[in-house]
Amino acid sequence: MRELLAWLGRDARLQLLGIGLVGCALVGGGILLARTMNLAACPLCILQRMLYLLLGVEGLFALFVVRAARPLAGLMAATAATGAGIAAYQTWLQRFATDTNCGANQPWWEQFVNWAGVQSPLLFEATGLCSEAGWKFLGLSIAEWSLALFSAMTLLALRVARARRD
Repeated sequence: MRELLAWLGRDARLQLLGIGLVGCALVGGGILLARTMNLAACPLCILQRMLYLLLGVEGLFALFVVRAARPLAGLMAATAATGAGIAAYQTWLQRFATDTNCGANQPWWEQFVNWAGVQSPLLFEATGLCSEAGWKFLGLSIAEWSLALFSAMTLLALRVARARRD
């Protein structure tokens, strides 16, 4: 078992796939949580969901690339860092600007989320307010958990990108 874990830790493509699978699992968990607890996702939540799905696609792509694992890891790190930035902004809104909406006069990204919600309501419909924390687990909101997870994914992807090839 120790040898298997060591091998998995050395294979960059499997680590990147793992990031992607976690991202997809988080989307599934988010949809399940929203349905069972009647939670409404906001536009910033939906943007994060889109980035988790993008990490899933990038992680799946990692299975098929042999020589480009390091550049792909850099791309995944950038995707995850973008998600961390959005989650950090939402965390700030929830903690310090509770009377503020996601954005003023519907910025382009909110229009994009609305368009995506029309195309696939189950995945992308945004009906909540970004400044409302709603449900919490262990004292942290979903945005705060998302910030922690995106940050961990960023660090892991950067570790893979910086790793020397054996």
